[in-house]
Amino acid sequence: MGKLSGKIIEAFAATTQGRTEDVGPSLRRLRLLSNLTQKEMALRLEVQQAAISKIEKGGDVHLSTVRKYVEALGASLRIDASFPADAPLALSIRDAFDVEFGNDDQMVLPLLGDEPFKAQRDVVLSIRPKYTDKILQGSKTVELRRRFPVSAPSGTIAYIYSTSPVRAMVGVAEIKDVLKLPIDQIWSEFEDTAFIDKPDFDKYFEGRDFGFALLFDDVRTFSDPIPLSKLREQFGFEPPQSYLYAKRDLRRALKDESSVVSH
Repeated sequence: MGKLSGKIIEAFAATTQGRTEDVGPSLRRLRLLSNLTQKEMALRLEVQQAAISKIEKGGDVHLSTVRKYVEALGASLRIDASFPADAPLALSIRDAFDVEFGNDDQMVLPLLGDEPFKAQRDVVLSIRPKYTDKILQGSKTVELRRRFPVSAPSGTIAYIYSTSPVRAMVGVAEIKDVLKLPIDQIWSEFEDTAFIDKPDFDKYFEGRDFGFALLFDDVRTFSDPIPLSKLREQFGFEPPQSYLYAKRDLRRALKDESSVVSH
């Protein structure tokens, strides 16, 4: 029996009554693509077949219902907010990050669901000096994050920015895997390699059910750290709170630098 495992179904906010009515038929098409009958779908959702029929005929459908329906197909629901390229929010974010625009010059920000990772991109990670030192020494092999695209491919390049008081780009590493795990499991598996005290760990992940563990490989130290003043002057770089996609000109410069790093 076919299913849509691992696929992402995009949902868009309806601006007219007609688009709202499209939701049910769209869900029906997904069910048919998965080779499921209404009866089989009803069993998965633990409802009566009549309820499936009502959903697929259109009309008002709760977001929670759409999500459960999509997840029953083995897929994940992601909802994005699309801003015109000239919107104030889009302009402010574009100035700070290397934002990519979709159709009709719109900037798309995820609202619901795991963040997609932009293909063939490098990232910059902001990390406190007491942790960057251990990463560059090779003892800290995992970096913990409250959020990060779990779809980042193995081998993604991460440039390491050491925060205040160092305030410089200090090295580069490969991300060999990104794991999304329950908070308790992250602690039990990585307490020895994350080099974070339990009180700090609990404070960092407070209010979260899941977190992300970035596993590092092939860590290299820049022979000459690149100070923030130079990064700002030459590339308009501003340190991220967590991570950002490196701008094209910054990526080129950092790749040149990483070719002459010390191991």
